[in-house]
Amino acid sequence: MKKTDYYGICKAKLKYLNYADRTIEVYMHYINRFLNEIDVAPTKLNSNHFQSYLDRFQFTSVSQQNQVINAIRFLYKFGLNRTYNKVSFDRPKKNRKLPAVISKAHMLKSIDSITNLKHKAIISIAYSVGLRVSEVINLKISDIDSDRMVINIKQSKGRKDRVLPLSRGVLNLIRRYYKAYKPKIYLFNGQNSLKYTSSSCNNLVKKYIGKQYHFHLLRHSCFTNLVDENVNLRVIQKIAGHSSSRTTEIYTHVSSNTIKNVPLAL
Repeated sequence: MKKTDYYGICKAKLKYLNYADRTIEVYMHYINRFLNEIDVAPTKLNSNHFQSYLDRFQFTSVSQQNQVINAIRFLYKFGLNRTYNKVSFDRPKKNRKLPAVISKAHMLKSIDSITNLKHKAIISIAYSVGLRVSEVINLKISDIDSDRMVINIKQSKGRKDRVLPLSRGVLNLIRRYYKAYKPKIYLFNGQNSLKYTSSSCNNLVKKYIGKQYHFHLLRHSCFTNLVDENVNLRVIQKIAGHSSSRTTEIYTHVSSNTIKNVPLAL
């Protein structure tokens, strides 16, 4: 078979296994890159070729290294259909960096100053319950349930659904936005598309909140502020959609109230 045949096999298998679209895109990028750069016919590839490729790869982050390893292992298992021979596909240790946090006072002041209703609604709903950018742009009008006062997040990270609280203030803002912009299917339309884009969302944060910030910080800041307000960690875990409570617990390390309540010796 040609190298392109293995590419097609992997893509079909990823879709069959119900991998997220973004994951499929990333895997196929690195599988295609590997197949194009390797000087060996796919039928003759072995684990040592993979190891040699990894040793030469100029990784830019721990996240990228994990993505490349996962993609190549997927090709080996499902594209080449071979038993995996263990070599040193060592997982890099994750950087134990604490998430940055934007203060609640700064967020509320910045949101209050936004005059564009669409921009204000996007940042407000994201910050209010810590939405990921993908969740914001994929929100449909039907996902806002004003009778039950909840936001329905469908098939998000890990193909999981969850139900989030909807505040009266955010609902009123969305209603004002809806009357002004009249979106059709998705809650937030782009200028020339049905959906707003992730890059446009990120630009809003830089424009209104601060050039040094990015959209995902709204999520981190939301959960840290909830910790500051003594919301139960289990509740925060449910709102965040974290599979493990350990992921949620990281916000206790950056909570100002947690730090202030430490009984110091002096």
